[in-house]
Amino acid sequence: MRHVGNCLCGAVEVEVVGAPEAMGYCHCRSCRSWSGGPVNAFSLWKPNAVRITAGSEHVATFSKTPTSHRQYCKKCGGHLMTGHPSLGLIDVFAATVPTLSFVPAVHVNYAETVLPMRDELPKFRDFPAEFGGSGAIVAE
Repeated sequence: MRHVGNCLCGAVEVEVVGAPEAMGYCHCRSCRSWSGGPVNAFSLWKPNAVRITAGSEHVATFSKTPTSHRQYCKKCGGHLMTGHPSLGLIDVFAATVPTLSFVPAVHVNYAETVLPMRDELPKFRDFPAEFGGSGAIVAE
């Protein structure tokens, strides 16, 4: 599978190929603030599955922490993806690739939620243990 998405103005084009490693929702304050919403829908990809196919000269990066390198379009401010070097994965925001069939499997950082979601998916207090978190599950 190949999916192509763009920033808000269309100057930057992003392509993902294959299937994501994981999809879900992040409830942390940083993702909420960055996305401008109460929750962020993510799709995690191996770096070799993601590439900017047009407009790379318009891409800027903001790194609040060493674990998240957020990329956006300098022309329109449209958010594209977040590199997570410590995980070896890239979060291409689900809204960036509209043809991707978004099938969430997990909630992360649910202890910080401002929008409780009752969907019977696992809700991690922070992150699964294999991603450096506590692995603790919280109730809906």
